[in-house]
Amino acid sequence: MPVAENHSVLVISLWIVGGLVVIAVVAAFLSRALIRRGLREPFVVRMINRTADRVVDTIKKPITVAVLDEVMAVLQIGHYTRNIASALEENRAELKQMVAEKIRDDPTAGLISLVPFHAWIVETASETTLRVIFEILADPRTDELVSDLLRDNINQIRRAVREQEV
Repeated sequence: MPVAENHSVLVISLWIVGGLVVIAVVAAFLSRALIRRGLREPFVVRMINRTADRVVDTIKKPITVAVLDEVMAVLQIGHYTRNIASALEENRAELKQMVAEKIRDDPTAGLISLVPFHAWIVETASETTLRVIFEILADPRTDELVSDLLRDNINQIRRAVREQEV
């Protein structure tokens, strides 16, 4: 189904749901007023509530699938690895310090403190680690990997919604 057609279905469905919500709220106020006076819930109110529930149950799955299609279309055009790289670059000093701390605290790398110039080695390892991470994030294959992950997860959610496993 094209994105524009999904959008139309979504807008129409939201208008229907909005109208039903208004009707349900009015019916709830009326029934509350009548119950306070000792009367039972009127037949019309029960009928409106049942109809509203049926309509919502009928249209919620197509609306969910349409929203997922819209979300998927937006997510597929993003470059999330660039955003991650940008955030990492913004916090580079803190990350470098954290990597150095983790290397120093690592039990298998603990003996590095006995090696001459160990501070320089840890500093170089931290900087190299960050540089490699940035290069991996800048690689188009990583963007493709993230896009595939998003696509597969959204397809799985869409199938679950269609099969009512949610």
